[in-house]
Amino acid sequence: MTTEAAIDLARQMLWTAMLISAPVLVIGMIVGLVISILQAVTQVQEQTLSFVPKIIAMTLILGLSLPWVAARLMEFSRAMFMLSY
Repeated sequence: MTTEAAIDLARQMLWTAMLISAPVLVIGMIVGLVISILQAVTQVQEQTLSFVPKIIAMTLILGLSLPWVAARLMEFSRAMFMLSY
């Protein structure tokens, strides 16, 4: 395996990891931002108020996006097994 091939594999691996984690992270960020705005407006500074909705939303989006994530991982795995170095 050449250095260029190893770098390309690492690039593909990082891109796939970023792609499959993006839905959960984006939803967590959006829900966290909304909860933070609500806390600032109402001046309620309860710590659990910010974590519980984020956990619920992130779990829900993970369950909904699981078929898509599995398809991306299978596509990546299939591409890795098809390589011949």
